[in-house]
Amino acid sequence: MSMPADTIRSQSSNITTLDQLGEHSDYSYIRLLNADPQATPDGRDHRARQVFSGHYVPVKPTPIASPQYITHSETFFKELGLDDSLATDEGFIRLFSGDMTSLPDTMKSTGWATGYALSIYGTEYVQQCPFHTGNGYGDGRAISVVEAVLNDKRWEMQLKGAGPTPYCRGADGRAVLRSSVREFLAQELMHALGVPTSRSLTLYTSLSERVDRPWYYPDSQSTDPEIMVSNPVAISTRVAPSFIRVGQIELFARRARSNEHPTAHHELQQIVEHLITREYSNDIDLSLPLTEQVVELAKHFQSRLINLVSNWLRVGFCQGNFNSDNCAAGGFTLDYGPFGFCELFEPAFQPWTGGGRHFSFFNQPAAAQKNYEMFCKSLRVLLEGLNVDAEASNDSLQALEVIEDNFSNNMEQQLNAMWAQKLGLAKYDTDLFVELITLMANTGVDYTIFFRELSSLPNELSDLDNSFYRQPPEDLLDRWNTWLAKWQQAIKLSELNDHQCDIIKQNMQKVNPKYTWREWRVVPAYQNAENGQYGLIHELQELFATPYKEGTAAQNEKYYTLRPQQYLFAGGVSHYSCSS
Repeated sequence: MSMPADTIRSQSSNITTLDQLGEHSDYSYIRLLNADPQATPDGRDHRARQVFSGHYVPVKPTPIASPQYITHSETFFKELGLDDSLATDEGFIRLFSGDMTSLPDTMKSTGWATGYALSIYGTEYVQQCPFHTGNGYGDGRAISVVEAVLNDKRWEMQLKGAGPTPYCRGADGRAVLRSSVREFLAQELMHALGVPTSRSLTLYTSLSERVDRPWYYPDSQSTDPEIMVSNPVAISTRVAPSFIRVGQIELFARRARSNEHPTAHHELQQIVEHLITREYSNDIDLSLPLTEQVVELAKHFQSRLINLVSNWLRVGFCQGNFNSDNCAAGGFTLDYGPFGFCELFEPAFQPWTGGGRHFSFFNQPAAAQKNYEMFCKSLRVLLEGLNVDAEASNDSLQALEVIEDNFSNNMEQQLNAMWAQKLGLAKYDTDLFVELITLMANTGVDYTIFFRELSSLPNELSDLDNSFYRQPPEDLLDRWNTWLAKWQQAIKLSELNDHQCDIIKQNMQKVNPKYTWREWRVVPAYQNAENGQYGLIHELQELFATPYKEGTAAQNEKYYTLRPQQYLFAGGVSHYSCSS
């Protein structure tokens, strides 16, 4: 299912108008796949209901009232070839705050939402669906509005918080300003950190519309939210090559497996073919038989997923809720709801109160494997139902099994290589790493500051003091000094000249960022934004654009510091609910 060549339009200059953006639009998802046959033609489909078939439901977003510009990603605008002036253009603001009226003829006047299944740590669930069938679970408040080819890349633009869809499960479909600011900034930071991610385009808030959400009292130490708080609503636009999730492939596989409707298997085949074309056309030869393409898909998705999770651990990111529906089939970070970044190191760090230990920081490789197993399970349903000869079918199924069985070993190798890079080692050393992680957990160490300070090749343990939340007791102090001496020996520090030391420092600093997400510094940014003050958001954008650079003295004083004691266990800072 290849994209027609004529959809790729040359782009020689910046796009300055919505009309020009429309000239680059190409809605392959809704052009090549199936709409829900029970959908309303005009997209006014905002009540929770069961969706039994089709790859998407046409839905009109619900505009936010009196939209106001907060920010946009200048970096991403440049990459897409969009002029910065577009972000404050009246027509552009209307579209990306949910108003799809008065669009150019080249653009669709209705968006689309998709359904998906849910599995949690490898177990299929339907309880979260209001109908307990799985036919009502999907994009409850995420609506795609544009698909376009910009600078020779295909992108899908999706509004977060643009009102309810048939998958809304009775909610209002809105996102509050707090969560929208967090998602916008997190995607900016993750991209700059070199972690595959959906991207931030724009952020608009409403000057008049508000919704109530549960949250915490000031200075709360509670695990769960205690009060209802009135919040301004906002719409952030996130962008990706596609928003196809593992849970989406899983939904169509479940339907095909149980023959829920006559075209169930064909719809599974269509969505997998579309995934390959949208996300993997540079990796997979589309002229191969479909059985071979599917096997190649499994191989390349595994590689991307392993790379993704390895990068998460490298930079201290914890997704918090890595279900199959939050796992992008393109192998990038998706869903910035319950996420957090590890400051005070603990292997079981979990920012989301509902996440559980199985989705905690160091358990993310295992969670990824469970999602990958569900992905392969879905591909098996497709392969078993294809009309091919028995030998080809068996060969592809056996090849898929071998690839799936290699996941654990491949993940281990990638993680070992990543830890070696963070430590400046030519080769991973198990004993050295395990002892370090044990000492960090038992002492109380800032994850980002420690590895950045280590990148300076310290001679004495005291050179790492500013990464410690407390000074180690005598027994741990001895172990720390022993570890440091072993590490110095492993990198042959005493044998290195100044030039060689500089090379090791530079290589370590490329994988160990100077600046990270510190929730206690982000909270004032969204609190100020609620009062119409956006300066801290812009300040964080600037900081997050270059997280590996040394930065200024003022930035170091403000953002390269340990979390204050009062925030170590504070509700809404150290942990939070997923309500947004």
